[in-house]
Amino acid sequence: MTKLKFIPPLDPGFTPAIVFNRDYVAAAKKSGSAVPLIIGLERENKLVSRYETIVLPDTDAVTLQYVERLVKFLLWAWGGWKLQIGGPKAIGEHIRKTYSLRGARKFDSEMMALAYGKKFEVVVTTAAKVSSAKEDQIAAGGHLKGCRIGFDLGASDYKVSAVVDGEAIFTEEMPWDPKTQANPDYHYHHLASALHRAAAHLPRVDAIGGSSAGIIVDNEIRVASLLRAVPKKLFPKAAGIFKRLQKEWTVPIVVMNDGDVTALAGALSLGSKGMLGIALGSSEAAGFMDKQGRILGWLNELAFAPVDYQPGAVMDEWAGDIGTGALYFSQQAVNKLLPAAKIKLPDAMGQPEKLKEVQALMAKGDARAAKIYETIGIYLGYTLPYYAEFYDFRQVLILGRVTTGKGGDIVIAKALEVLKAEFPEVAAKIELKVPDEKSRRVGQAVAAASLPSLKK
Repeated sequence: MTKLKFIPPLDPGFTPAIVFNRDYVAAAKKSGSAVPLIIGLERENKLVSRYETIVLPDTDAVTLQYVERLVKFLLWAWGGWKLQIGGPKAIGEHIRKTYSLRGARKFDSEMMALAYGKKFEVVVTTAAKVSSAKEDQIAAGGHLKGCRIGFDLGASDYKVSAVVDGEAIFTEEMPWDPKTQANPDYHYHHLASALHRAAAHLPRVDAIGGSSAGIIVDNEIRVASLLRAVPKKLFPKAAGIFKRLQKEWTVPIVVMNDGDVTALAGALSLGSKGMLGIALGSSEAAGFMDKQGRILGWLNELAFAPVDYQPGAVMDEWAGDIGTGALYFSQQAVNKLLPAAKIKLPDAMGQPEKLKEVQALMAKGDARAAKIYETIGIYLGYTLPYYAEFYDFRQVLILGRVTTGKGGDIVIAKALEVLKAEFPEVAAKIELKVPDEKSRRVGQAVAAASLPSLKK
């Protein structure tokens, strides 16, 4: 692999996906024997996304790793219940086996089936037979008039805002622990009480907008770590809490994935489009608004998308895979790096509390804490160009708990340093933006309030 100009001080084995992939494609071109590989992903309503590349026709380990990691990234970036592999048959059959209910990527195939309500399938075909692209184009959010409530549900806290004509007049942030709660009433009562507290600051409530971790379809939670502990028989009750609230409040309610609301927050705060939003919170949340101001209906669940190809990367305990975004751009990343930073905290301490301890150390100028943020910044600097190969954006909005305080400044500064030195062509096309300290923490709740349009 091409030698990196920046080595993460606490993770020297870091192998950026973009460097590995560019090296592979360059070698394939140089060989003179490369053949086309086209990946198609079909989602709801026969929407299709396509990705075109080249591969060596042999099923050597490097080729199989390149294709498998690429498929994994596309599944979580774009989503789909049907995966078409157009290219060498042996490569396609390897992917079919890997992404089966008995394969190494069983988790991914099961999650896609849950998200789209259809059995996940892999179709091995030729490049010429992969379906043509057909993308959704939904204008979302930006409705500022009226008295609104916005909420943002995360894994360690939830936020709520009362908003009048686009201005927040009340915001609140409360801790909770939804992922360990088996009773759906826990989730409902926390959210319902928060809405009433916000409503107390408004003369009336015209609309409610929400941001939530997980996959949201038609105001229902299809897949979410927030509901991880809810038994299967009770899941429909938990998944339907937004529709339950709709009936109780009798006002328009729209809930979207927290990543898409992050992108919307960026578009609103910066007055710009072509926005990739990334929230470094309890997990990694991402969302995308294209240059026409449209949401394309992609999953954008980059927490599960691989960004590091080193064999010794830490495993995501839920997904059963290594090198995925959540372990690099969230509180989980901070927790992962504590041993290498030689910062000892009690095992029983939760990740939000551990982050607070690291932030306190950073505020005192602790060099160990600074290395954690420098490492995350290098991660980000090598990953943003990779994201740019799949998302056409001109600005990146970075927010979330991990970006709070002096540590967040280090993350952004180091990412910019990597971009300018390693990827000048990307650095010239995109801007990194960060909101102010208050917006970093509650901006999504305010943006979420603008999701519903008011009935005429």
